[in-house]
Amino acid sequence: MIIIDAESDIPIYVQLRTQIMESIVRGDLSTGDTLPSVRGLAGDLGINMHTVNKSYHELESKGIIEIVPKKGAVITANKDKKISKKRLDALSKELRPLVVEGLINGMNKEEIHELITGVISEVREE
Repeated sequence: MIIIDAESDIPIYVQLRTQIMESIVRGDLSTGDTLPSVRGLAGDLGINMHTVNKSYHELESKGIIEIVPKKGAVITANKDKKISKKRLDALSKELRPLVVEGLINGMNKEEIHELITGVISEVREE
């Protein structure tokens, strides 16, 4: 179930991308599942098709889905396989500015670790 908050500071395409990834982590979506068509999901959520398309293309660039002509967006992510060095490096680069922002705002290593652990628990609904 995807819920879009139009009042959020987080862009809608990021909200959509994140919620799809969270659904995979929780096991609501699995490798081989097909996501709704761009047009269908946009209509269901009441958002622009280009927004859904942007989310799908970002997921594809991260290796989470594959866009297959006439079949749609298929989940290729496998949370049970080991992460590649290339993807680990990319995640590190994406996470770095957030960690630095936390440090600048007075967080210490333990608080950042607690924050990440809390996010993991929240996503997995533990």
